[in-house]
Formats: sequence, C-alpha cells, structure tokens
Amino acid sequence: MSGTTDRNTEERRKYVAAFNATMIKIWREQITLLGVVDTGALYRSTLAVRTNMDGKVTSVTLEQSFNTYGLFVDYGTGSNTPRGNPGDIGRDNRRKRRRWFSRKHYASVMNIREFFADSLGKEAANVISNALTRDLSKRFAT
Repeated sequence: MSGTTDRNTEERRKYVAAFNATMIKIWREQITLLGVVDTGALYRSTLAVRTNMDGKVTSVTLEQSFNTYGLFVDYGTGSNTPRGNPGDIGRDNRRKRRRWFSRKHYASVMNIREFFADSLGKEAANVISNALTRDLSKRFAT
C-alpha cells in the first residue's frame, strides 16, 4: 500500500510542479498568437509566483501573476469602451476581445481538478480495499 501511495503522491507532486510553468507557457503562446503584444509588457509580466503543497500533495496553492490590464484585454474593455450609448466617447469601440487568459485558465483548472479527483479517488479506494481485505483475512484466520 505504501508503494502505491508514494507513487500517487509523487505523481501529484510532478503534476503540480509542471502546472504553473505550463500555464505561463500557454498564456505567452496565446498572447503572441492573438497579437496582444504591443510593448511586450504583458508578455513579460506573466510569472509563476509560487507553489505550496502539503506532504501528501492533497492540498495545493498555486499562484501566477500578470499585469492587471491583461484582464481588460481578455474582456475587450478599456478607456475607449462606450458605456451604453455612442455619445459617451463620441466614437465606436475599436477594442476587440482577445481571450488570452480566461479560456485556457478555466480549462487548465478543470484539468487539474479532474487529475486530483482521479488520483485521490484511486488512493482512497486502495486504502479502503486494503482495510477490508485485512479485516476479512482476520475473520477467516481465527
């Protein structure tokens, strides 16, 4: 049982360690692909800040950072976005939504959630199965 648990823990540790770096890589690819690069500040601001996990990698904290205006780019809003009628600014909104962040982030969070559900579920099933097997063997041995 301990070998399986250690293998599952190590598998989760590797997955979590790769998650932040992969998110930064995906975001930078999307920024480049969608042409969000003007000065390059948003591209350079995407960083994996930290990763904290407990000993068995059942509780994880992941942190990334990027310039705040990147969210406005993702949502297609900004200082020249009209607020209800065309007279607010006097011109049409030229900003277009360029979803470099939200789609990929949501999909990646769902992937890591599924991975943890699968990994922790298998580990729990093994623990319960081993406990029941020991209990049954004790009953029949005496």
